[in-house]
Amino acid sequence: MSTTVTGERSPFEIGFMTFAEITADPHTGTLPSAHQRARETIEQARLADEAGLDLFAVGEHHRTDFVGSAPAVVLAAAAQATTNIRLTSAVTVLSSDDPVRVWEQFATLDQISGGRAEIIAGRGSYTESFPLFGYDLADYSDLYREKLDLLLRIRAQNPITWNGRFRPALDEADIGPRAMQEELPIWVGVGGTPASAISTGRLGLPMAMALLLGPITSHLQTIDLYREAARRAGHDPAALRTSINLHGYVGRTSQGARDTMYPYFAEGMMANNHQRGRGFAMPRAAFDAQTSPNAGLVVGSPQEVIEKLLAYNELYGLDRALIQIGFGGMPQKDVLEAIELLGTEVAPVVRREVGSRKEQAA
Repeated sequence: MSTTVTGERSPFEIGFMTFAEITADPHTGTLPSAHQRARETIEQARLADEAGLDLFAVGEHHRTDFVGSAPAVVLAAAAQATTNIRLTSAVTVLSSDDPVRVWEQFATLDQISGGRAEIIAGRGSYTESFPLFGYDLADYSDLYREKLDLLLRIRAQNPITWNGRFRPALDEADIGPRAMQEELPIWVGVGGTPASAISTGRLGLPMAMALLLGPITSHLQTIDLYREAARRAGHDPAALRTSINLHGYVGRTSQGARDTMYPYFAEGMMANNHQRGRGFAMPRAAFDAQTSPNAGLVVGSPQEVIEKLLAYNELYGLDRALIQIGFGGMPQKDVLEAIELLGTEVAPVVRREVGSRKEQAA
């Protein structure tokens, strides 16, 4: 099971991630309502908790084809429907938000949930929030650096005095509530750019990588740069936690899992891609290639998914994986079946195997 404030973490954490997107069913053409998707998301969190998964994550997107424009609100609702599972954003688009408000929201979530909140702070691969909140994309990198610095300062001290370029200064500001956890986890979401990996390593922060498509080895340089930067900055690389966010699906059989996931994933890539009106075509042959042992997607029978997650762990030395299941408007019954299999058949085996590896290496 997942951990509370005082519990020990499992050797390898496995979580369920959603964008709560609103996409027409490719088979029926039915478009779910925002209310339906929101309620289904809470049901997914409840089952993920009951099935023994470690994490439930909600991504942030500011468009009408997504429900998750306010992940902290969704996660607070999930907190009331769950008991053990940790609750995190995936990601919080920190560059276009106010770090003071982000802290207040997630510290409140931490109090509501009994110390189960986390933040994955990212720059945002979807950029619609920048003009929405009055930010210039030309400041993309500077915004993130400054706002991450402020968020970390707020976590470390209260009251706080601070000056920056993109928000009003703070003078002995009392920012509350404080988190229930001694230190609310703040991860940095990294898409693979070398500069992001290096800066995260220098800060000694945990890193959450994202792998949409491509070979399973896509992030080897990312992880090497991160750990070397951490070492040079005086941090112990072995003590830093790493994660990967992936698309996937667990079915009863290999073929069944692929047949279930493909039409919805392909629809999601066309309808919910990073830029409006610009879809990404995913032929079936290309999708099947991405489900092979050497490619990024985590799709198949429980045994296949176990093997793929163990391969990721061995390759990168990861501490956790977040699997996005149902992208593209997959029916709720199929999503729930995959969550159940992931929690009851996949996660226990992966944890046991990774734990055994760690014992042998000690």
